[in-house]
Amino acid sequence: MTQPTETDTIWVTQEAYDRLAEELEHLKGDVRADITAKIAAARDEGDLKENGGYHAAREEQGKIEGRIRQLEDMLRRAEVGDKPADDGLVEAGMRVTIRFSGDTETETFLLGSRELLSMDSAVDLDVYSPTSPLGAALLGHQVGDEVSYEAPNGNTLTVEVVEAKPF
Repeated sequence: MTQPTETDTIWVTQEAYDRLAEELEHLKGDVRADITAKIAAARDEGDLKENGGYHAAREEQGKIEGRIRQLEDMLRRAEVGDKPADDGLVEAGMRVTIRFSGDTETETFLLGSRELLSMDSAVDLDVYSPTSPLGAALLGHQVGDEVSYEAPNGNTLTVEVVEAKPF
C-alpha cells in the first residue's frame, strides 16, 4: 500500500474527522447488521429471482459498503488541523470569495473537502479542492492579490482574492 501524497490529503477539522469516524462506526456496526438481517429474511422467503425485497436489500447493502469504503479512504488520507486563522490568507478550510478579471460579480466557495459542508446542511457552497487548478493557485495568497492559473480547458484565467474567512 502506498502512503498518501500531499495531493491525496484531505484537510479536515477535528470535529469533521470525529463525525466521519462516528458515521463509519455506525455503518460498520448497526447499519451493516440490519441490512444483513434484511437480506437473510428476504432469502428465507424463497425464490430469489422474483424477490423484490431481497434485491432491494442487496442494492442497499452495495450503497452502504460503498460509503464505508469511501469513509475509510477519506479517514486514511485525512490531515486533521485547526481552523485556519482569520488573517485573510487563503488556505484549506476557508470560505474564499474571488472576482474573475474583467468581471464585476464575485464567486464564493469553500476551499477544502465537501465533507466539511455536512456540518451545516443549510450551507450551499461550491467546494474546490486545494489541489484543483484554482485551489492550488490561490493557496498562500491573501485578500487583494491577483492570481493567474491554467483552467482545465487550457485557458489562463486571472482572479482577485476578495475575501478569505475561516469556514
